[in-house]
Formats: sequence, structure tokens, C-alpha cells
Amino acid sequence: MSAPSPADSSTPVAAPPGPPLELSRSSRNRALAIVGVVVLALIFLFGGDGWISVLDFTMVAAIAALGLNVLSGYAGQISLGIAFFMGIGAYTAAWLGGSPPQFPGDPAGLGLSFVIWLPASGIVAALIGALIGPTALRLKGFYLAIVTLALVFIGQYLFINLRSITGGQEGRFNFPAPGIGDFTFASPDPIFGIQLTTNQCFFLLLLPLLALVAGFVANVARSRPGRAWQAVRDNETAAAIMGINLFEAKIGAFVLSSFLAGIAGALYASLSGIATPGAWSLLLSIQFIAAILIGGVASVWGSILGAAFVFAIPTALNTFSLLPQNASSTGISSGDLSAILYGLLIIVFLLFEPAGIIGLARRIRAATQRVEARRKGGETATPTTTAMASSEREPQLDVERMDLTQRADAPQ
Repeated sequence: MSAPSPADSSTPVAAPPGPPLELSRSSRNRALAIVGVVVLALIFLFGGDGWISVLDFTMVAAIAALGLNVLSGYAGQISLGIAFFMGIGAYTAAWLGGSPPQFPGDPAGLGLSFVIWLPASGIVAALIGALIGPTALRLKGFYLAIVTLALVFIGQYLFINLRSITGGQEGRFNFPAPGIGDFTFASPDPIFGIQLTTNQCFFLLLLPLLALVAGFVANVARSRPGRAWQAVRDNETAAAIMGINLFEAKIGAFVLSSFLAGIAGALYASLSGIATPGAWSLLLSIQFIAAILIGGVASVWGSILGAAFVFAIPTALNTFSLLPQNASSTGISSGDLSAILYGLLIIVFLLFEPAGIIGLARRIRAATQRVEARRKGGETATPTTTAMASSEREPQLDVERMDLTQRADAPQ
């Protein structure tokens, strides 16, 4: 006897719930995007120059955090060297776009256009990353972190001694300002009869750049190279068995991360107008590690939210003098508070929510959905919702503890 066909079966077949869920999720994302645009527009129009300056520096930090998340979040390679690549990008932009020296001892500058020095800052950082990557990426976990940590100290030596480009210990002041044609963002002319401040003009430049970088990273993460990065992050042995070239995947993430860090460094130096070698220190790298841990590893929105928590709060405290600038026996400075704040946040998130703010938001959303399901009649979780919950689990940045004798490349 032949088996009954699906059409003859009396068992009702439930329609796949995928499309309505996807529609709901996309609608929610559009609503969040609209709310974000409205908030930014209100700050731009009525927030004052101080708040716009805070947003400008936060957007630059978010671009760098996205670069670090490509390497450490999606590819799972722990790096402490982002400050080095940001410095490379900053001084490349200063050399290509800065004004020629007018007095003996002035740093060199070629006076090239913004459309040249900005992409070149990322390209030079990416090329250096491509040179360093093959050696550094032979290691992983704690060993890779130590190698990238060494880059920061090598960079400090180079930035101090290459005076013709960096200005030496005193730093470089003539960083180029972005401009298109005769229009410059540092000394803007009226636009349609409206006189904008320098920070407002930088805001109009940085917001599209951040959106472009965020969209690019999100699309790459969903592409074949992005899925290869995540497979390497989860299990290198399984990834190799599936035919993924481990070296190509790691070096691709390293180069892209270096490129974005170089772009962010150039924008940061142009926005601030000055950069000393001390600006590209180990502390800066640790702050970006804190940003992706607090915001959420392997998440575009996590990078942006983490940058806002780690960089916007201290910048706002300094800009608006909400706390005394000098620590005393009876008070605490804003710099001390920011260090204490993101240090405590790292501990709290690692202990209670390793997926960061994004993981916390998803946990709250799942709890809300369970409450609504009980309110509607005690519905239980379906396999579909269980699969969705498992697919939304954020990876955690983990340092693998491994004995040296267990390494394949350990000396015998």
C-alpha cells in the first residue's frame, strides 16, 4: 500500500511562520532607524555645538570599533593593535594632505585633496596589516594578543622619531581638514544661506561615512567571506575540514580591520586638529576592546552602542564640565570616572551578559515575548522560536588557554 500523499493527509499542515516574522523584524528595524534619525536631527538642530562635537567623536570611534569587531568579533582573532593602525592612518593623512613645510623643522606635507588622503590612509594601514598579518596570524588567542600589543610599542617609537612626518614628541598640528572642491569642513561657507559651525559640517560628513561603513560590514558579515570568518572563529578544525582556507580568512579580516582603523585614525586627527604619539597608546586599544565587549561582539549595532558608552560618556563629562577636571581628596575627575565606569562595565557584562548590550536587548525582547505568549493563553515555545533564539546567540570573545607543547607550530 502506497503512503498517503500530503494532499490526502488529514493532518493540518501549518504555514511556515518565516515571512511574517521577517516582516515584523524588518519593520522593527525600520522603526528604530527612523527614531534614531529623528533624535540625531533634533540634536543637530537644537543640541548645541557641544553635543554635536560629542557625536562627531563618537561616530569616529564607532568606525574604529567596527574595524576591531571585524577581526575580534567576526573572525575571533584577539587584537590589541588597533591604536597602531589608527596612528598609521592619521600620519598618512597628515603627510598626504597637510600643507607643505614653511619653516625648517616643520613636518612634511603634500597638500593633496581629501578624496586622496582619506582612502590612502586606510590603504596604507591595510598594506601594513597585510605585511604583518602572515606572521602575527600564525598565532592565536593570548599569543596573538601579545604580538599585536608589541605593535603599539613599536608604533610609539616610530611616531616619536619620524619627526619629518609625525612632528615628534610634540605632535603634529597641521592636520588637513576634509574638503570638497572649494568647500572645507573646517571653515565652512554658508550652505543655502545657512551658516553651519565646523562641528555641524563634520557631523554631515561623518554620519554618512558611518552609515556606509556599518552597511558594508553588515553585508560582508553575511557574505561568503564573512561566514568563513565566523566558521574559523567557532572552530578552526571544522572550518578547515569544510574547505575554508584559514590563512585567507584570517588575513582578509586583518586587512579589512586595518583599513577601517586607518580611516578612523585619519578622521580623528582631522577632527581634533592635533595628534601626539601618546594619542595612539595601549589605553586607546583597551578602550576599543571595552567598546566591543560592552556593545556586543560580532554585531554592527553593538560596535556603535559600545563606542557611545565608552567614548561619548567621558567626552560629554569633559565637554560640559559635569565633574571637576582635577581630582582631589574630596572629589573625582571626569577622566577617573570614565576609567572606573568602563572598567566596571566590562566586569559586569563579562559576568552577567557576555553578549553585551545587544545580548541584553535580545534577552529583554525574548522575555517580553514570553510574557505576551502567556497572556494570550499560555503558548509554549515552538521549534521555530527556539531555533530563532539559538540563531541569535551572540558569540563571545574568548581567549583559549593552551599549553605551548600542544601547539602545532611549537618548537620541538
